[in-house]
Amino acid sequence: MPIRTAQRVSLVKPSATIAMSMKAAALKAEGKDVISLSAGEPDFDTPEHIRSAAIEAINEGKTRYTAVDGTAELKDAIRQKFSRDNNLDYQRDQILVSNGAKQSIYNLLQALIDPGDEVLIPAPYWVSYPDMVRLAGGEPVTLSTTIEAEFKINPEQLKSSINDQTRLLILNSPCNPTGRGYRKAELAALAEVLLDFPRVMIVTDDIYEPIWWADEPFCTLAEVCPGLKDRTVVVNGVSKAYAMTGWRIGYAAAHADLIREMRKIQSQSTSNPCSISQAAAVAALNGDQQCVQQMCAAFHQRHNWLVPAINALSGVQCAPGEGSFYVFADFSDAVERLGLDDDQALCEHLLEKAGVALVPGGAFGAPGHARFSFACSQDSLEQAIDRIGDTLR
Repeated sequence: MPIRTAQRVSLVKPSATIAMSMKAAALKAEGKDVISLSAGEPDFDTPEHIRSAAIEAINEGKTRYTAVDGTAELKDAIRQKFSRDNNLDYQRDQILVSNGAKQSIYNLLQALIDPGDEVLIPAPYWVSYPDMVRLAGGEPVTLSTTIEAEFKINPEQLKSSINDQTRLLILNSPCNPTGRGYRKAELAALAEVLLDFPRVMIVTDDIYEPIWWADEPFCTLAEVCPGLKDRTVVVNGVSKAYAMTGWRIGYAAAHADLIREMRKIQSQSTSNPCSISQAAAVAALNGDQQCVQQMCAAFHQRHNWLVPAINALSGVQCAPGEGSFYVFADFSDAVERLGLDDDQALCEHLLEKAGVALVPGGAFGAPGHARFSFACSQDSLEQAIDRIGDTLR
């Protein structure tokens, strides 16, 4: 007898990045030679001083439940990080520690969005945003961007997209999948629009903040416009910057009233994040940041090699990024020349013929494109480009 499942589950799709990574892993398990440029995961080991802090926590017996919203030590480390890096002041009751930044955003949407509420999502976007909005009963509204606009929305586009149903704007900078980031002046211009619409909340997904090489310092919206701080939820974490993806620690900072409701959601879903991971995150945030700078430098070097290499491929166009470890390439001409249906067919073609795994752009709200992750060795990148070039020819 077929099992009847909840209707809301039919509204969402599995993560395309995870699906492509799993497909590549399955082919590798069969003995196929596959280079995966699909995973959003640093290829570095978690730095030694962070691992040591976790081992010490285990040996000290810190293996029990913590407060649902995180330990006082980690909350204070997060507060210090915001003060040090972003000129933002938060109290402990304005911080929620979760099982990754993804859960932080999920908690927010469940606490904030009612059926019929619209959430503005600039595209290309991280694959999970629209489906998490749907699970909260909201309606995702895509704000399309172009390579000519550096994959960023402008004030006029934002203003024309806001209506009486608009409840939230999601900003991700630097962006997954494009690597593009908003500069201070660009955020200030968006803030001028948002100040006129007090019902609209904003979440800034800053998970790639430390992986940034633009010609001016990273800025987040609440820092640029203090008048929007109480309406802004700042989301971050340790996964990308410190190569701690498996440790599952993310955090959100917001008005205490909203954090209280987000904590309520978390208390009925996962309870507290892992106690050992929290101890490790304290060491990450409070420790020497040279390890982050070294990883960022390596990503920047790979980026600077990869973008010209992609642009040298037949029928492919790629704009440079300013951070993260992704670039987003337009394969529209290559798709047409190869006689393929779409970017999904292209990525399947490249996986089968070239043994290279990319993530199709349609999953990010930008058909005709594909995302490259350069969180891998330089040798893997060079081999992947050679294989893709041979296949496209």
